[in-house]
Amino acid sequence: MTIFRCQDNCAERGYQYAGLEFGAECYCGHRIQTQNTTESECNMECKGEKSSTCGGPNRLSVYRLELTNDSARRYGSALFRGCFKRPANVSLALPTSTILLNMSVHKCVDHCTEKEYTLAVLGGVTCHCGFPTMHFTLHTPEDEHLCAQKCTGEEYEHCGNVEYYVVYQTQVQDNRCMDRRFLPVHSKRLVALASFPGAGNTWGRHLMELTTGYYTGSYYFDGSLYNKGFKGERDHWKSGRLICIKTHESGRKEIESFDAAILLIRNPYKALMAEFNRKYGGHIGFASEAHWRGKEWPEFVKNYAPWWASHTLDWLKYGKEVLVVHYEDLKHDLFNQLKKMVSILGLSVSDDRLLCVESQKDGNFKRSGLRKLEYDPYTPEMRKMIDAFVKTVDVALKLRNLTGVPEDYAPR
Repeated sequence: MTIFRCQDNCAERGYQYAGLEFGAECYCGHRIQTQNTTESECNMECKGEKSSTCGGPNRLSVYRLELTNDSARRYGSALFRGCFKRPANVSLALPTSTILLNMSVHKCVDHCTEKEYTLAVLGGVTCHCGFPTMHFTLHTPEDEHLCAQKCTGEEYEHCGNVEYYVVYQTQVQDNRCMDRRFLPVHSKRLVALASFPGAGNTWGRHLMELTTGYYTGSYYFDGSLYNKGFKGERDHWKSGRLICIKTHESGRKEIESFDAAILLIRNPYKALMAEFNRKYGGHIGFASEAHWRGKEWPEFVKNYAPWWASHTLDWLKYGKEVLVVHYEDLKHDLFNQLKKMVSILGLSVSDDRLLCVESQKDGNFKRSGLRKLEYDPYTPEMRKMIDAFVKTVDVALKLRNLTGVPEDYAPR
């Protein structure tokens, strides 16, 4: 434990304060509800930094944090969704509205959580609660300065006003898209959810299950994914009970086994690192520094980087009906990308269900992002090789009148 480590962890989670106690304990919060004591009572050295003090027995060394834009995206367990213009029909868009004395973010979030709503919406001294609907989609955020009015009960927080609302997403689960089952009638049409490893296939399956209400399957069997709720993992991939099938295969015979495919493509630099983390740390874990700095990483890049390109090229060549979806577009335009993805499945999905998926999009299949490498693992030689593969894939996509790779893939 160090002072910086505690501050960094609390800031990363969007808290206003960090407190250190007993030399090795770190606490995070938004309010201080205790009286000052003498500084001499905080007399225990930090376990990881002997020259610094980390509180004492039943005594906290407290720091107020300057949050970055990224860390300010959260308020403890609530997720900041942005500043939005007042909906045309408030009572229809947000069914519950209450005036709260000494309004603050935590009061509105707690109020809406208690009433089991997904959204906590602050409009000055009024706290509105509801769910994302077509009356209030959260698709058109405004400049956050329009919501910068201070809360009456907390001077460091913003509570919006009567025209522009501050929106937080609570921990309440939006159940409009949580039901899942096997297909009621066996389908003879096999649709692949194909990707290079590390390109977000597990996340894609999570999204497809929420969007359609049906289980996805897999060309493989992964017991850990079955235990995490992917109940279609245990079915044979040709059972006909599954809405689409995960596969990393890229051979002609395997590709031609499918009638259609959603081909998920991701920036190779990100995909390679994600797959390396999965290989040595599990689906949401991380490889150790010893693996990154050892012989494993260079060998991995040498073997897997060519596969990143050949995987896409093979599916474009041999696939019967292929919808290309870029992982990055899925992250930034989820609503419209999901509409395209379900269309190839031959389904129609309600807009409210898609809005529910947006609010539940991460599930349990996203790495926290808290653990970042402090150096670039790619050597110039690796980059030269990968950049050549990026150009090859870009050309192949454009030759088929498809959108080329996103700009951040392209060689600099």
